[in-house]
Parts: sequence; C-alpha cells; structure tokens
Amino acid sequence: MRRNKITVVGAGNVGATCAHWAAAKELGDVVLIDIIEGVPQGKGLDLFEASPVEGFDCRITGTNDYEDTRDSDIVIITAGLARKPGMSRDDLLEKNTGIIKGVTEQVAKYSPDAFIIMVTNPLDAMVYVAKKVSGFPKNRVMGMAGVLDSARMRSFIAMELDVSVEDVSAFVLGGHGDSRSRVCGDDDALLCRIHREQVRRHGIRQVEDAGAVHHALLPPDLSGTSERRAVRSCNCTCYDLDDGGGDAPVGC
Repeated sequence: MRRNKITVVGAGNVGATCAHWAAAKELGDVVLIDIIEGVPQGKGLDLFEASPVEGFDCRITGTNDYEDTRDSDIVIITAGLARKPGMSRDDLLEKNTGIIKGVTEQVAKYSPDAFIIMVTNPLDAMVYVAKKVSGFPKNRVMGMAGVLDSARMRSFIAMELDVSVEDVSAFVLGGHGDSRSRVCGDDDALLCRIHREQVRRHGIRQVEDAGAVHHALLPPDLSGTSERRAVRSCNCTCYDLDDGGGDAPVGC
C-alpha cells in the first residue's frame, strides 16, 4: 500500500521540526528539501537514525533536487527569510514573494495534485502568491497559522491562570497578524484580554531573544491524514469575491 508522501520545503529550524513531527507520527514518507547543499541531507539522516530508537517507520530523504519531491501528497512550505528584531511580518513581503514564487513553480511542476500548506510569512500574502502561481484549486492551498494562533491563545491563558492547557479551549480565526479574531463570548472578555497582552509580550520576546520563531506545530491538514477527522482552523484559503473582482485570502 502506497504511503503518503510529505515534502517540507526549507530545512531550517521550523522545517526540520515539522519534518520531525510528521515522521514521528508516521504520517507518511518525508522529503526535506533546501537550497543549501548538505543541510537537508544531514538533518534527514539524523532524523532517520532516530527511528529505530523512537519506534517510527517511514523513509526520510534530504535533498536539493525537486525531482525527489515528485508526486508529493502534501507540500509544506517553510522557506523564506525570518523576521528580525524591529520587523513586522509585512516587512518580509517583497523578498519572500520571490522565494515563494520560485518554490511554488517547482511544486506545481513535480506535484500537480498536492495540497500546499504555507508557513512562510507574511502568511496571508504568501498563500495568495502560491495560489496564483500554482493555479491549484482554492481548497488545495492554505496557511497553517489558524491552528498556531489558537494554540498560542490556549497556552497563554493556561500560563496566566496556572492551569493545564488540556483544560483550556480557545479558537482564533482570521489573518495571521493584527486582523486575527478571537472567538469569545460575553463571559470570556477577560480571556481575550489576557490573549492580547500575552501575544504582544511574547511575540516581541520570541523575535528579540531567539531571532525568530524556531519550532513548528504540525500544520493542521497533516492531522487530517489520520483516521481522526479533526476540525482545525487554518488561514488563508483564497475565496472568490462576490463582486467578481478576483479572489482574496481569508482566515477560516
């Protein structure tokens, strides 16, 4: 029986961590690709060598050649420049647009039936670029930050109230930035205020202390490859505008 094939583009901290999660959960065979020679090969080999100890069984390939990604079922794009202190996500727009355009062209060439999950910032704009360049249907190009923002909200509330994250439920919709919307009822105003303050404080600290966010959650649609039909928020599938003026990225 053919296993799922999952390609992770970009072998930096986020990409390597994403490949780690996918392999450890045995979601499919993993291809880790990067433009820097030796980096994806070394990280892929390290991860594969851990499989006998950790007890997961999948093939992990590190490469610089998109031919090795051929016929991928899911392509997770983490490639691009990371934020530096003082930068907003939008400051990355021009440079990362060029990077994502080139990556998406290769993805469409070698894996025309794949689902694309975008991680690169500014996320909403990069999803739009991937959608337009690939020509894929709108339900096959999405961003992963809905699940990330929701997880952060749960984490921050748990930290502030000193409770287990398992006892906190939260949902964040919208774009990956200041346009995000917290799903809160009238009784949850305090929790929403906690989230706003913690996001501001910890978001600045993550960039200043670590240079950027270094670790990845498993993007939401990978969880859908298992038998659990879990529902996760994601952004930003591109929907047709009602006025016929084209399409635009939104969070859902």
